[in-house]
Amino acid sequence: MASLPPDPMLQLSADPSFHFEILRTVSMTAYEGADIGDVLVAAPKIVPGDFESFYAAFNTLAEQVYKVAQAIDAKRHPASARSMYFKAATYYASADFYLHGNWSDERIYSLWDKHLSAFDAAMALMPLPGKRITLSSEKGDFSIPAIFFSAGLPGRRPTVIIGNGFDGCQEEMYHVIGKAILERGMNVITYEGPGQPSVRRKQNVGFIADWERVVSPVIDWAIEQPEFDPKAIALLGYSLGGYLAPRAAAYDKRIMAVLALGGVTDYGRRALTSYPADVQALYNDGRQQEFDEAIHKFFQQDNLTTAARWAYEHGKFSFNTQSPFELVTKRRAMNLEGHYKQIDVPVFVADVDRETSFPGQAKELADALGDRATYRLFSSEEGAGAHCSLGGMVLLNQVALDWFEDVLEAKCGQSSGNSL
Repeated sequence: MASLPPDPMLQLSADPSFHFEILRTVSMTAYEGADIGDVLVAAPKIVPGDFESFYAAFNTLAEQVYKVAQAIDAKRHPASARSMYFKAATYYASADFYLHGNWSDERIYSLWDKHLSAFDAAMALMPLPGKRITLSSEKGDFSIPAIFFSAGLPGRRPTVIIGNGFDGCQEEMYHVIGKAILERGMNVITYEGPGQPSVRRKQNVGFIADWERVVSPVIDWAIEQPEFDPKAIALLGYSLGGYLAPRAAAYDKRIMAVLALGGVTDYGRRALTSYPADVQALYNDGRQQEFDEAIHKFFQQDNLTTAARWAYEHGKFSFNTQSPFELVTKRRAMNLEGHYKQIDVPVFVADVDRETSFPGQAKELADALGDRATYRLFSSEEGAGAHCSLGGMVLLNQVALDWFEDVLEAKCGQSSGNSL
C-alpha cells in the first residue's frame, strides 16, 4: 500500500478510527444532520481505543438533543423541531457504531429504534415529508426498506437512487447528498439491502454480492410513480456502495448513470493480507475450522488497532456470520471482475488521496471502464481527501451532481430544473 500524503486536517482524536468517525458526524452539519459545537464538546470525552467511551459520549449527546426536540412546539416551530430531531437521529447512530462485537447487546437494537424514531419525527416536519416504503426482492427472501423524497416540482423528474455501504444507513444518505439532490430539483430514493443497518437488525440477513437483486425492485417501484422520469434514473453508491452500484448497473439497464463515490473493484482483496502467511494458507487450503480458530486467536491480541478490531467485529455482524472463513469467502465474492463490459452507462468515480479502505480501487474502476468513466481525485488540501471526502461533502456534491446534470442534458436533453 502506497504511503499517504501528510494530513493537513485538525485531528479530532488521537485514535485515527475515532477521528474519522467523529469527522463523519461533524460532516453531517452541512445538510442539517449535526451541529459542530455539539460534536466538538462530545469528542474530548472519547478515550482512544475505548469503544464504550465513544458510545457514552454520543448517547449522552443524543439524549440531550432529543429532549430539546421534544420540548419544542412542533406545530408552531416545525423547522426548529425538525433540525433537532435530525441531529438526535445522527447522534444515536454514532453511539451505536462500535458496539457490534457482541450481537446480544440490546443497545444495538434499542439505539437503532431511537435513531429511526427521531429521523421519522424530523422527516414528518419537512415541507415535503419523506415517505417510507417497503419493497420485496424478486424471490421474496428479503425486504427492502426505502424512503422517497419528492422534489415537489411538476411533471416527471430525474431521480437519484442512493445507497450507503458497509456500515452506514439510508437515513445518513439524506444528509450526505440527498438534501443536495433535492435542492437541485431532482427526486431522491434512499434504500437499504442485506447487511445494512435496518435489514440486518430487522430481518437477520447479511450482505450479498448480487446487488441488482436489491436495486431492481426499487426501480420497479419508481417507474410506476407519476413523479419519476423512467429515462432519467441514476444510481449512487457511497463507500462500499462504490461496488454495489456498478454491480447493479451491470444487470439493470434502466439505470442511465452511476455515481460511485469511492469506487470499489474487489472488496475481498485485503480480506487475508493482514494475517500471517501460515493463517492465509489455512484459508487457501480450505481448512475452515483451523482457520476460524486461528483468526479468533488473532483478534484476542491486545495491540490491535481500533480500525482492525471494529472492521472484524462489524464485518461478522453485517455479513451475519460468526465464521471468519465464511466472512472472507463472502467478501471475496464482491468483485467486479467479469462485470465491467456490462456497465454501459456513464459512471462518475470519486477518489481521494488519503484512501485507507480501498486504496487504488477507484482508479482501477475508472481505468477498467475507460471512456465510460469520469474520474475525479479529491485532495487533502481541498479538505476532501479522507475516505468518501468526509469533511468536504459540499465540494464532493458540487462536482458529482454538476457532472450528473451535464449527463442529463447530454443524454436526455434536459436539465434537473434547479428548484431554488
